[in-house]
Amino acid sequence: MRIMLDTNVLVSMFLFPSDNMDRLKRSLCENRQILICSYVVDEIKDVVARKFPKRKNDLDEFFRTLPFVFVYTPECFAPADFPNIRDISDLPVLVSAVSEDVDLLITGDKDFGGVKIERPKILTPAAYLANWCESS
Repeated sequence: MRIMLDTNVLVSMFLFPSDNMDRLKRSLCENRQILICSYVVDEIKDVVARKFPKRKNDLDEFFRTLPFVFVYTPECFAPADFPNIRDISDLPVLVSAVSEDVDLLITGDKDFGGVKIERPKILTPAAYLANWCESS
């Protein structure tokens, strides 16, 4: 199963570890293929640099220890070719997930809640843990 992670999920894993985030990370690392798009990498680097500058150097180590496939986010696409999303700034993540034909997109961003799409299935971390993650 191929799963793309959104920026907010990675921020939570990196900056605010919890039992649930650790469980999510373990499940993804052991049983799934994690995909992270270039847009999300750029976004998390920006968030950390702006809001948590003292943790900027730790981000490299976080990415080194997370087994993932890095995929390119297309810069040129027609928004009309993709489902509507409330916050247009989130569209590159959706475009990446659709372009890479992922099974699941895990995000805590409420703007993805109204997206009408069959694939990928869009889940919050809590929904993934409740429905897709084996108990551990």
